[in-house]
Amino acid sequence: MNEYGATLISQALLREVAAEAACNPRRRKNRNLHDSDHAAAHRLFNALEPDSYVRAHRHLEASKNETIIALRGRFGIVLFDDTGAVVKHVEIAPEGTNMGIDIAHGTWHTAFALEPGSVFFEAKAGPYVPLVEAEKAAWAPAEGAPDAMAYLARLRALFA
Repeated sequence: MNEYGATLISQALLREVAAEAACNPRRRKNRNLHDSDHAAAHRLFNALEPDSYVRAHRHLEASKNETIIALRGRFGIVLFDDTGAVVKHVEIAPEGTNMGIDIAHGTWHTAFALEPGSVFFEAKAGPYVPLVEAEKAAWAPAEGAPDAMAYLARLRALFA
């Protein structure tokens, strides 16, 4: 927030967050609009590069529906059943047929960039609580696992 109580959301801001993601070892970067992890509503920009892997997960708390809207670039969103089978995959992009998705709590999902410099806006209820084991897909490799990038490549192939 600036001195006027407002933050402008500009192309320059999106480029800045995307550049931070490109330099980050995890190849992604969040830029929060909410003041703290304890805030009741979490609003943030999430910049991802195509080689950033986000393990499939779900949010079990009933208030943790998650809204994602593409602002820059393109994203693959994949939804899974409890066994890890893909039940839906959709591309979202600012100028695409689908600009975003609202994911109900309890739904297994992942997101990844389909092109460099991609940024989405994310909103869900706070406060921030780290994922517990029941929210991490046991059938998906953990971040940094030797087979994580091969798994990501298989998911990316859904969008070829």
